Amino acid sequence: MSSAKRQGLGRARIVLVVIGLLAGFATQLDVQAQKRAQRRHWVGAWATAPAWRTSADLTAAAQAAPPAGAARNPALPGPVVPIDLTDQTLRQIVHTSLAGRRVRVVFSNEFGTTPLAVGGAHVALRRSGAAIAPGSGRRLTFAGQAAATIPAGAVLVSDEVELDVPAQADLAIDLYLPGTTVGSKSPVTWHQRAYQTNYVSRPGNHVGVEDLPVASTTTLWHYLTRVEVDAHPEAFAVVALGDSITDGFGSEMDTNTRWPDELGRRLRANPKTRHATVLNMGIGGNRLLSEGGGGFGINALARFDRDALAQPSLRFVVVLEGINDIGFGKGSGGPSAASLILAHQQLIARAHAHSVTIFGATLTPFEGANYWTPEGEATRKAVNDWIRTSGAYDGVIDFDKAVQDPRQPTKMLPQFHPGDFLHPNSAGYKAMASVVDLKLFERTRR
Repeated sequence: MSSAKRQGLGRARIVLVVIGLLAGFATQLDVQAQKRAQRRHWVGAWATAPAWRTSADLTAAAQAAPPAGAARNPALPGPVVPIDLTDQTLRQIVHTSLAGRRVRVVFSNEFGTTPLAVGGAHVALRRSGAAIAPGSGRRLTFAGQAAATIPAGAVLVSDEVELDVPAQADLAIDLYLPGTTVGSKSPVTWHQRAYQTNYVSRPGNHVGVEDLPVASTTTLWHYLTRVEVDAHPEAFAVVALGDSITDGFGSEMDTNTRWPDELGRRLRANPKTRHATVLNMGIGGNRLLSEGGGGFGINALARFDRDALAQPSLRFVVVLEGINDIGFGKGSGGPSAASLILAHQQLIARAHAHSVTIFGATLTPFEGANYWTPEGEATRKAVNDWIRTSGAYDGVIDFDKAVQDPRQPTKMLPQFHPGDFLHPNSAGYKAMASVVDLKLFERTRR
């Protein structure tokens, strides 16, 4: 063999050795990255419970809209105004309840009957209005791809991105939808009352644009159900399961003053629960045993697994449900106290099967509301008596006592409701959160 050939073979061997070393090094890095990913402690920093909207809901909403100039109580939220979307970017604002160093976002087509095309997504810290803080934006991908399709009935979890997210911060979540909901027979997965101003762009993909070209605003959340952060190892989730009183009806817009918001602030200020996040799984109009339309969501027994037990790092659930079963049953006999108690027992059994601690909250006063009756009041009292005295729940939170008028216990204090005698206002929600014994949440296990 010539000297030149020997030198060539030697160089080839060296190249192969180097390639092998690099491949081994890359494999080691990949293994290390996988181990780091496995050590992530994902917890929801914000979440909402999905419901659905059909094309018929658009027609019904238009027919139910009050005439122009009609007087209404300015302290109460206006009617739900559904919107259609065509080749537009949504910029949806969410308020965090937990800090973290990495983020991923969960989008949902859970009530859709056809696939949903996602043309792009983005997360950033909100500066103000529809503007995002410069330098804070991160493009969201799905298995490395900018676009994805969510099958009917499914959710889509984004890849994680590095972003320092504080607690008590506003995040702007962009979602570009290249298709259209106009005339679609597929229900839209939404949350019909956000009590938060969100933004709809002019046509086109405006994902990540610092100043969104806004065409309109909406007080709904569309296709967005959770923001997760890689949080402190001791972080845990508290789910607030309920109806409009948990959802925040009557609270001031854009202030995050629902009772779960207020409870989250109290928990974070307590050294022993400072890593808690409170996830609001309230849906206006929701019931324990039946449904009243898409926007009101499926009954609490049916949604409990998805909206409560499926939350990452879940440790506690607070249940405030049943007043709509009582009220909407007016005139038809309504559900008995025994049937509502059985529903609560079912929630308790399912939570305990997953080693989750579950607390019962007493139903708040509602005399004066348009669906109050003496019979309904008797049912409410019987359910509350059972919650307080049965010992079935792992603990009791007495929201009834927090907002009732001591002189008329069947009514809410006037300063705590916006005029409908049913829903608390921001002051009422703060009073509710203030009576919660934080020691309930200092437990590490049931």
